[in-house]
Amino acid sequence: MPVRVQTEDFDLSTEVAALRARNPKIGAVACFVGTVRDLNDGSTVETMELEHYPGMTEKSLEAIVVNARERWPGIEVLIVHRVGKLYPLDRIVLVATTAAHRGDAFASCEFVMDYLKTQAPFWKKEKTASGERWVDARVTDDAALARWDIDSGNQSRE
Repeated sequence: MPVRVQTEDFDLSTEVAALRARNPKIGAVACFVGTVRDLNDGSTVETMELEHYPGMTEKSLEAIVVNARERWPGIEVLIVHRVGKLYPLDRIVLVATTAAHRGDAFASCEFVMDYLKTQAPFWKKEKTASGERWVDARVTDDAALARWDIDSGNQSRE
């Protein structure tokens, strides 16, 4: 399964080349790379720490890949998600998908990222000049997932 949770950084070119090499029939690659912002909710972010449940997190990511492949047969998917202490501009996540045509590559990449943001068990804690704070999920993430006809189950979010 093309899913990794790791503390180490990743190289985008290397990851995409490896993903493309799996299937010579692809005509499109779509990628999303999420990075640590230096400013969030009006505060300067010094560091972000990402936590997860080993084993459960990987199974959750694998389920996302299976769901995407059911929706877009023939695609390839790669998810690399970092955990541990990260700094502004550090890469957090890579979602890459390949397909025969760009429409399926773009749509499947966006689907995987929307699904990951609401369903994968990761927790983010930011360190700012005011102290540490947990990063709450956003209503916009739930709305993004809902357009794929999936309910996030997070009714208590504001």
